[in-house]
Amino acid sequence: MSFTRRQLLQSGLGVTALLLVAACASEEGSDGPAKKGGTLRVGALGTTARIERDPHANLSNDSDFLIASLVYDALTVPGADPNVAPRLASRWEPSADNRRWTFTIADGAKFHNGAPVTADDVVWSMRRLRSVGGASKMPVAENDIAADGPNRVVFTLAAPNTQLPLLLRLMTFTVPQGTTDFTAAIGTGPFRLESYQGGNARLVRNEQWHGTPPLLDAIEVTMFDSVTALGNAALGGQIDLASNVGAIAGRTAAGRGDLQVVRRANDTMLGVAMRVADGPFADARVRTALRLGVDRTGLINQVHSGYGTVAADILGTADPLYDTALARRDRDIERAKTLLREANFDTGRRYPFVTKAEVPGEVESAKVIATQLAEIGVSLDVQVIEPTAFYDKTWLNAPLYTVSWGTNDSALFYADKLMTSGSNRNETAFRDPEFDAATAMALASSGEDYIKAVRDIQRIQFERGGYLVWGMADGIDIAAAPVRGLPTLGGFARVQLERAWLA
Repeated sequence: MSFTRRQLLQSGLGVTALLLVAACASEEGSDGPAKKGGTLRVGALGTTARIERDPHANLSNDSDFLIASLVYDALTVPGADPNVAPRLASRWEPSADNRRWTFTIADGAKFHNGAPVTADDVVWSMRRLRSVGGASKMPVAENDIAADGPNRVVFTLAAPNTQLPLLLRLMTFTVPQGTTDFTAAIGTGPFRLESYQGGNARLVRNEQWHGTPPLLDAIEVTMFDSVTALGNAALGGQIDLASNVGAIAGRTAAGRGDLQVVRRANDTMLGVAMRVADGPFADARVRTALRLGVDRTGLINQVHSGYGTVAADILGTADPLYDTALARRDRDIERAKTLLREANFDTGRRYPFVTKAEVPGEVESAKVIATQLAEIGVSLDVQVIEPTAFYDKTWLNAPLYTVSWGTNDSALFYADKLMTSGSNRNETAFRDPEFDAATAMALASSGEDYIKAVRDIQRIQFERGGYLVWGMADGIDIAAAPVRGLPTLGGFARVQLERAWLA
């Protein structure tokens, strides 16, 4: 079942009804009806030094984020089409100018202590998120978040923004008003905390959850400090699910009958930022030559062990409005050489290509790209530096460097945050009046105007943008054979385990 973006905004569907429809659609398959009961043992990455129990703080451990996402409810969560689904907010509606958004709390929403959720709880939590986490986690100023009656919250924006429901996904956890001690973890989510020790937690089913009740009796989360240890625990049967374990472990598990490999498409982008404003890659013909010079299928196979899909230089590949007509750019060495000659590109020089060991495969991708581009006459010196030094000196400044982004389900999100002239994260120094106008139109409009603007954003990226997006890595989970109902969406949707069950 799918809703268009407009249908979801106007549907008035309660979250319980929508989740029930989704559950009925997904929980019956070749294994028959979903079964209730059992404990799912989940492993996730994290380190003791980074343990964080405050749901509004920086949850850098996957294990902490998983626990928080099951104990607390965000206002909205990732969806497929549309890419935003209800959670604690059952519905939302913008004003005509897309500046004033009203979110309605789900009927029957209660905290784990039995207290009903009120608009005051949500307002206090969202203001605290802004204070603790900053604008990156809460894009609305504290004084512009207000209650409108007992179960409605209004967010007022400085400028029109059609993307607010998407921006409120995942981290907008609501806690009882005034909470500053999170030891008891009183949330509204599908599971409640039973015990916690050293980053490991046992969560039990919340029978009073406002959504469709979970099927599992409990989820036990164990923290692992390395991908190797996490993968080995799944391969050895110590856990039932290794969350976001990566391609190497996935390849090892693929041939075993007692395990399954869950692939979540469009999970992570590994690509290249080419500086547009000045320097050796300022000419659009040179950037097109580099894009034509890479073997994208070869990169998927070498860097992601085949667990990925080819992309064509547009960010936001899982957007429901992703333009599949632009989704292909085949390698053409001769055309690339011609473009370099036309642009008078100096093929006698060597150019620094900076990378960092931050995301699995990132350094390897730079080396493979350098080898491939040598075939069109572009000589690159791969320079591997520490992530801290990268962000201090290279990011936003260097002519050529690797980048990575996750949760790639909104072309407009990336356009606004990374490519408009006024962005403070403009990785490619891209400044294009037509692109800025299309982004502003998409942020302010709906319906056909919105669709056209998003298409224009993608077309301009494809034609003259500064990114080389050669492919998308799958998110890889390893699960025991009896585990069912696991998330298949990319990005942080992996933490939505409330529909999981054991066959």
